[in-house]
Amino acid sequence: MELIKKIKQAEAQAREIIDRAKAEAAKHADEARQKRLADLAEAEQQRKKAVEAAVADAQSQGRTDIEALKADAESRRRQLTEQTKSKMPAAVEKVMDYLRG
Repeated sequence: MELIKKIKQAEAQAREIIDRAKAEAAKHADEARQKRLADLAEAEQQRKKAVEAAVADAQSQGRTDIEALKADAESRRRQLTEQTKSKMPAAVEKVMDYLRG
């Protein structure tokens, strides 16, 4: 009788140990899952920051390029105006002669 009582007690202790091990394994699995989620969230934040920085850099570079192109276009326009300014009176005279007949 005493032996059966000890066996049952040992079985109960074994079940308790197994239950604790299961609970601890579940706890570790949950902690690992939470860590993965946190790591994913942090990676997503870093990705967003990198994208935002890249967009800001591209916008800045685009504005710089636009200003450079505007300055170049203005310079070329002025240069063309200067080149054609001296030819304008002769061209007007030719048109007027043509119109006069």
